[in-house]
Amino acid sequence: LNKPAFTFGIAAIAANNFAPHAAVMAGGMVPPLGIALATTLFKSKFTEMERKSGITNYIMGISFITEGAIPFAAADPVRVIVSSVVGSSIAGGLAMAFGITLPAPHGGAFVIPLVNKPVLYLLAILIGSIITAIMLGIWKKRVNE
Repeated sequence: LNKPAFTFGIAAIAANNFAPHAAVMAGGMVPPLGIALATTLFKSKFTEMERKSGITNYIMGISFITEGAIPFAAADPVRVIVSSVVGSSIAGGLAMAFGITLPAPHGGAFVIPLVNKPVLYLLAILIGSIITAIMLGIWKKRVNE
């Protein structure tokens, strides 16, 4: 879902509407960050290899590399995708509700200085990531290694 949203956000920038892209960038950072947080908070729900991959997802998430979520989604599609979509939707919705704008055609932590309300932008991303992590942590079954 991220690639069509990204394309829409870029088109909105071209039309001098900078709010949609801020929502897209916030939402796109949430899946890897939420998964990373879940692997940290709910260790018993993830294998050792998944916990190690979770650390990488922190870096991928702050870099707006959503693909870090793909291995987790492939292994447990319903739980991971639904948790990620809910958290991302909330982050994007909060970014819009807060009136956040982003004129840069990309995202991640690198563009935070360019948003008009950086603290609220970080808050939207944090809330979405926490929701994703909690949903995933509650919903996943305990792993027996």
